Amino acid sequence: MENLAEVNNPNLKAVASRVDQAQSSLRAAIASWYPNFDFSAGQFPAWTYGRAYNYLNSIGSTTEGGDTTTNRWAATANLGFNWDLINPQRVPQVSAARDAFEQAKNTYLIALRDLRLQASQAYFQLQYSDDNVRIGQTFVQASLVSLRDARARYQAGVATKLEVLEAETQLARDQDLLTESLANQANARRNLARLLDLPQNITPTAKQPLRPVGVWLPSLEESILGAYAFREELDNALLSISVSNSNANASLGAVQPFLSIVNNFVTGRTFGYAGLNPEFGSVESGQTWSADNTVGLNMRWSIFDGGRARAQYRQSKQQAQENAFRFAETRDRVRYEVEQSFNNLRADTRTIQTTSREVLSSRESLRLARLRFQAGVTTQREVVDNQRDLTQAQLRYARALADYNNGLSELRRRTGLDQIGICKPPKLSAIKPLEDETYTVPVPPEPLPPACSAPYPAAKS
Repeated sequence: MENLAEVNNPNLKAVASRVDQAQSSLRAAIASWYPNFDFSAGQFPAWTYGRAYNYLNSIGSTTEGGDTTTNRWAATANLGFNWDLINPQRVPQVSAARDAFEQAKNTYLIALRDLRLQASQAYFQLQYSDDNVRIGQTFVQASLVSLRDARARYQAGVATKLEVLEAETQLARDQDLLTESLANQANARRNLARLLDLPQNITPTAKQPLRPVGVWLPSLEESILGAYAFREELDNALLSISVSNSNANASLGAVQPFLSIVNNFVTGRTFGYAGLNPEFGSVESGQTWSADNTVGLNMRWSIFDGGRARAQYRQSKQQAQENAFRFAETRDRVRYEVEQSFNNLRADTRTIQTTSREVLSSRESLRLARLRFQAGVTTQREVVDNQRDLTQAQLRYARALADYNNGLSELRRRTGLDQIGICKPPKLSAIKPLEDETYTVPVPPEPLPPACSAPYPAAKS
């Protein structure tokens, strides 16, 4: 199930995309170590055609040369080379990008483990809802038996109408419990399907009933030490400090000297003529070719920027100090979460013991109450009360089991330890126990009427 969630969950895929984005950003920062080649073509090619007409000047003579004509094809290209030999911002920028990439990978691991925890808890919630449905069905069957007996005794004249009404009231309560349990079961199934990103026509179901997963073996101290070594939140807090320090060094590098080697190669070729007068002779097309190569060193040094670089340096250092405080806060939070989960797990273990005894005693009380009712020494009220007590006891026991399994999942997620002792299966007798008639009565399906049609007579004044 956890592997299926890892493959299908869209939120985890979005977090994985952030890892790819951080890797691309790191590759872009590393590119500053390599030279740059640029190619540009201003005229590739360009055709120029035109005529210049020279009119009479102020003294009545024509301009020397007369009219001129231009008809030329030209092509020029520029190939540039630039390589930063000294760049004070390059090393801290690459370091910050590398730390950001590590943070993205840790964030993915955090999201993956949170998703596994959510999937486990959703499955335990589905088991809990299935158990509630089973409990609801069981007690609807029991209420049907009680109502049948009460009506039979009323018709025989040994019971009152009040006992029949009490049995009907208890049946309505159990039917309401079953209805709510069925709704919670449907919601739990769709919630698990949402986490697993299953198709709309597939509804997951629990394979096994609700049982304790196992026993947590490590001590509290071992759990805390495991959490310190396992939690990526602490690594991300340290990486945030490193990123802030790298940004501070990059800000300070903006006012340091930059040195780069450059090489520009320019070439051009022309065909035709420009600025010639056809009246002075024939015009012949000509062609020219030129090439120019320049090699040199460029230096750039921002001597004074108004204190901007120094202010950004202080800001990044202050942010690093803030991240150091965040690290201490995260460490304390990690310890508290482990202690909280450990203590809650111990409480859930105790609750399982007490609620299981409560279920056994309530079950025996209900059995004795039914015998007393059938013998005619008690009323239907005692049976109804004991049945309600058994219902609540079984619901609390199921809730305790679900909380215990959720606590185990949380403790495993928060510590990174997987030292869970598997519970031994109970020893069952080879002889099939006798079934009570209470559990063999079928629950009849009932139509779902509108809420407005529910009987609610007005109170008589």
